[in-house]
Amino acid sequence: MGSHRFHQVDVFASEALRGNPLAVVHAAEDLTADTMASFARWTNLSETTFLLPPRHADADYQLRIFTPRGELPFAGHPTLGSCHAWLADGGEPKSPACVVQECGVGLVRIRRDGERLAFEAPPLRRSGPLDDALLDTIARGIGLQRQDIIRHQWCDNGPGWCAVMLASAQQVLAVQPDFNLLRELKLGLIGPQPEGADTRFEVRAFVAGLGVPEDPVTGSLNAALATWLIGAGLAPEHYVVAQGAAVGRRGRVFVDRVGSATWIGGYVSTRIEGRLSL
Repeated sequence: MGSHRFHQVDVFASEALRGNPLAVVHAAEDLTADTMASFARWTNLSETTFLLPPRHADADYQLRIFTPRGELPFAGHPTLGSCHAWLADGGEPKSPACVVQECGVGLVRIRRDGERLAFEAPPLRRSGPLDDALLDTIARGIGLQRQDIIRHQWCDNGPGWCAVMLASAQQVLAVQPDFNLLRELKLGLIGPQPEGADTRFEVRAFVAGLGVPEDPVTGSLNAALATWLIGAGLAPEHYVVAQGAAVGRRGRVFVDRVGSATWIGGYVSTRIEGRLSL
């Protein structure tokens, strides 16, 4: 194993250091899965990604995504951040319309949306209401009563998300999670902002089992929430989400339904670049 080109990027924020950081390793085909996992544990970021040559004829690159605890088939901020790093390193997509990423859920399209990048939300693998036992666990884990959960849904588009809606963004921000109770879950919270706010919803993501108790800004969760909420008539086809305030960030996720596709976008910027020696 020699040295590899390396980027660390900030995803879902236009202000420096206010989004979700991502480590990206280029030309990683010589690295074993164990080495990838070890490096992801070492970075201790919510995700670390590895760019490899594509296997699928329609893909521009293949991506493997690791948390400090293991590999994911798909994740949103790694998708946008890795695409940004691939383009910054001279990557040229086969089609001028979009970049095509190959990952554990198949092919994911990514488009340039002005100064932002946006990925097409993958379909849900699991949907439908949560059962009573799980809702009881969630209510205890977020320190609320069952009646405080006004809506709930499985929103699994790869990572395994379940989600609950609270009555307000303020209630979402006030939650003090018990990560011991929530450890086995990948849980999203969402609540509507007050009239006049610059975003439509506030979102939080609890993923203690992945080694990062609260993810700062989460593309896959927001993609799954958009699929649920727009499909159920609970959200408009175009809106902006705030995420990260509870952990000192200022993430913004841009949601746009265009025809049958839902696009999840955000700003991405490079913060560190150089070479990685393993």
